[in-house]
Amino acid sequence: MKDQQKWQRIRYMPTTTLGANGQRVTGCKEHISLSRRAAREGAVLLKNKNELLPFCNGSKLAVFGKAQADYVKGGGGSGDTTVAYTLSLLDGLKEKEAEGRLSLFTPVSDYYQENITAQYADGCLPGQTKEPTLPAALLEQARAYTDVAIISICRFSGESWDRTGEPYDGDFFLSREEAAMVRQVRDAFNRIVVVLNTGGMMDTRWIREDDHVGAALLAWQGGMEGGLAMADLLCGDVCPSGRLSDTFAVNFDAYPSSATFNQSEEYIEYNDDIYVGYRYFETIPGAAEKVCYPFGFGLSYTTFAMENLQCTEQENGFLACVTVTNTGKCAGKQVVQVYCKPPQGKLGKPKSVLVGFGKTNTLKPGESQKLSIDFTQMDFASYDDLGKIQASAWVLEAGQYTFFAGENVREIEPLPLTWTVEKDRVLCQLSPQCVPSQLPERMLADGSYEALPKRPVPERFAQNDDILPFDGQHPTESPFTEPFTAWGEPTLPQLMDVYTGKIKLASLISLLSDEQKVRLLCGQPNRGVANTFGFGNLLMYGIPNVMTADGPAGLRIRPQCGVTTTAFPCATLLCCTWDTCLVYEVGKAGAKEVKENGIGVWLTPAINIHRSPLCGRNFEYYSEDPLLTGKMATEMIRGIQSEGIACSLKHFACNNKETNRRNADSRVSERALREIYLKGFELCVKNAKPWTVMSSYNLINGVRASENKDLLTSILRNEWGFDGIVTTDWYTFGEQYREIAAGNDIKMGCGMPEHTLQMMNEGLLNHADVDRSVERLLKLILRLD
Repeated sequence: MKDQQKWQRIRYMPTTTLGANGQRVTGCKEHISLSRRAAREGAVLLKNKNELLPFCNGSKLAVFGKAQADYVKGGGGSGDTTVAYTLSLLDGLKEKEAEGRLSLFTPVSDYYQENITAQYADGCLPGQTKEPTLPAALLEQARAYTDVAIISICRFSGESWDRTGEPYDGDFFLSREEAAMVRQVRDAFNRIVVVLNTGGMMDTRWIREDDHVGAALLAWQGGMEGGLAMADLLCGDVCPSGRLSDTFAVNFDAYPSSATFNQSEEYIEYNDDIYVGYRYFETIPGAAEKVCYPFGFGLSYTTFAMENLQCTEQENGFLACVTVTNTGKCAGKQVVQVYCKPPQGKLGKPKSVLVGFGKTNTLKPGESQKLSIDFTQMDFASYDDLGKIQASAWVLEAGQYTFFAGENVREIEPLPLTWTVEKDRVLCQLSPQCVPSQLPERMLADGSYEALPKRPVPERFAQNDDILPFDGQHPTESPFTEPFTAWGEPTLPQLMDVYTGKIKLASLISLLSDEQKVRLLCGQPNRGVANTFGFGNLLMYGIPNVMTADGPAGLRIRPQCGVTTTAFPCATLLCCTWDTCLVYEVGKAGAKEVKENGIGVWLTPAINIHRSPLCGRNFEYYSEDPLLTGKMATEMIRGIQSEGIACSLKHFACNNKETNRRNADSRVSERALREIYLKGFELCVKNAKPWTVMSSYNLINGVRASENKDLLTSILRNEWGFDGIVTTDWYTFGEQYREIAAGNDIKMGCGMPEHTLQMMNEGLLNHADVDRSVERLLKLILRLD
C-alpha cells in the first residue's frame, strides 16, 4: 500500500474543496447522513405478523446468517464506489445495543464475524462468501437466551455477468447452506425476522408462506451505512415507507421473460411484449396467483386512511387529489399510487397502468396531508405498430377509462371520474422506427400470441477486431495537444472566446482540421483521479479535457487514487422510496463530489427496465415500470445538472441482459420498445433535458444501438428534441464512422481516429456529420461549470 501512495498527490492532483470553511464535500458527514436517510426510506417491510417489528426496548436478539457481517453496500463494476468504511447489520445492532436499546447473543454474532473475516482474508469479496454451517450447540445456546431470531441473507451481482435462477443456486434462490440454516432457525424459534441485503429480486415465497417467519425487511443494498439504516428500521427509529418498484413472484419461472432470457447468447426474443412485471401478472389469465408481493407493495408500522378522493380533467390532462391521514400510533409516510384501467379494444392492453404517484411528508398520528397528482393522456396511451387503429401512432381507443388510487396495484379505490372516448383518437402520428425483422410472435392480453410480419433482415456488420480498440486500451494523447500555461496570451482563438461572445462557435469549428475534429470525437486520456477517460482535449484552442466518472451509487474513483467518496444506496432502493425530492437531493450531493474532484460528466443514471430478475445489473436500474423509472430518474438528472455537471443517461436502449452484451440482439416489437423500454428515456429527455446520453452495447432488431440512426436520430433527436451529445458505452464493437453517421457523437473509451479519418477521405463519412458532432461536443463543454 505504501508503494501505491508514493507520488499519489503528484499523479492525481489534490482536491480543491467546495465545502464551507474549506472542508471537502466528498464523503462528508452530510452526504453520508443523506445516504443513511435514503437507505431507511427505500427499505420495504414485506411482512409483520402480530406486530413483531419494531423491536421494543430491551429486546434480546440472536442474529443468524453470514450477511450480518458480510454486508453488501452495492453492486460491482461501474456501480461500485471506494469508501472509507462500510457498516453492516451487525454494526447497526451493536450501535443500538450500546444505546441500551437491545441485547445481542454475542457468541452467535462472533462466530459469523470471525468466519467472514477469515473468508475475506482468503480473498473473498463482500457478498461472495459462503454461508458457514451453524453449529447445533450454538443454536441451542441462542434459543436459551431469547425467543427472537434474525435471519440475514445477502446477495451480490455486477457488471458483465448475469445472475442464476436454478434451485439452491445461492442467487435468486437460497443456497443449500442458507436453506439448511433457515430450517435450523425456524425449528428452534417461533419469532423470526428476515433481513434481505440484495440489489435485485429474489425468492421470497419461503418468507410469505412460513408462519415461523413473523416479519421481513427488504433492505436492498443501502450504501455505506446501510447496516445502520437496517437497525434504525428494526428498532422503530424510523417507520418503513418504501414500496416495491417490482413484482415479486412465487418463483423464477413465473416471470414471462424466464423462457427466453437464456435461450441464446446471440439474441433475446422479447415475446412478452408490453406485458412486463405487473402488466403481466395483473392482466394475463392465471398469472395473478403467481405473485408473492405485488408492484407498489409495502407495509408500515402505522396505518393510513385515504379520503376525499377526487379526479378532474384539466386542460393538459388530469388531476387526482387524495387526502391522507395517519390513523395509527407512530409518525410515518404514505405513498399514493394512481392507476388507469383502459378498455381492451383491438390492441389489447394491461389491466392497470401506473399513471402517477406522490408521497406524503412525515405525518404524525392524526395528521393529514392532501396530495395532488397530475397525469396526461399520453401516460396511458397505446402505440399501434401494426395499424389496427392507426399505424405508427400513439392512440386512445374508444371506450371507458377508469382511474384508481391506492397503496399498491391491487389495493386501490376508484376515483370519481369515468372518462369516455367516443371514437378512436390519434394523439401523435409518428413513423416506423427500429422495426423488428426476426421476432416471430408476441404475447397478447389473453395470454395467447400473435404472429408478427416478416421483414427483410438488416445488414449486420461483422466485428472487425483488426481495427477496433480493445477493451482496456487507453486513449493516446492527441498530436495537436499543447501544454497549458498560466502565463502569456494564446495566439489562437479559444473556446472561452465563444463563451464570452467574442467569436461564434461555427467560426472556431471552421479553423479545425479534419483530423482535429475526428480526434475530438474520441475518448481522451485520464487526468487527475479520473479512470474512465475524457471528452475534448484540444488545448491549443482552449478546449479542455473534460473527465468522466462512473456511477450511479456515488462517484467512483479507483482505490489507488486515495480518494474515498459517499456510497449512496443502489438505484433500485432509491426508486423504492417513491420520493422524487429525496432522489433530487442524492443527485445534487453526488454531483458536488463529482465537481470537487475535477470531473465534468457523471455516467449516471442507468434506467433500463427490470425485465428479468436475472439481469446482473438490475441494482443500477430502477424498476419494471417505465413511468416510475422516468419520473424518479428525471429528478436525479435535475439534481446532478443543477451543479453544472453533466449526467449521462444510460444505457440507450434494451440493455436488459449482461451476457454477451456487446453482441446480443434484443428483438423487440416497436410497441414494446416505445411503451416499455424507451418510455423512461423519453420522460427524462423531455422533462430533465440531460446533457449526454450513452448508447448501449447491444443490437436492437439487428442494428447496433451505437450505429442505429432510427434510435439516435429519428427518435431521440427528431421526435424527443434531445440537444445534447451521445456517447457510446466503453469499447463497443461498432465502427466509429458508422456511429457518427447514425448520430452517436463520441466513441469511448478509445476512438478510431485514423480509420475514421480514412472513411472521411473515402467519402464514406460526411464532413457535415463530423462538424455536427463536434458542435454538439463543444456546446456540452460550454454548459459545464
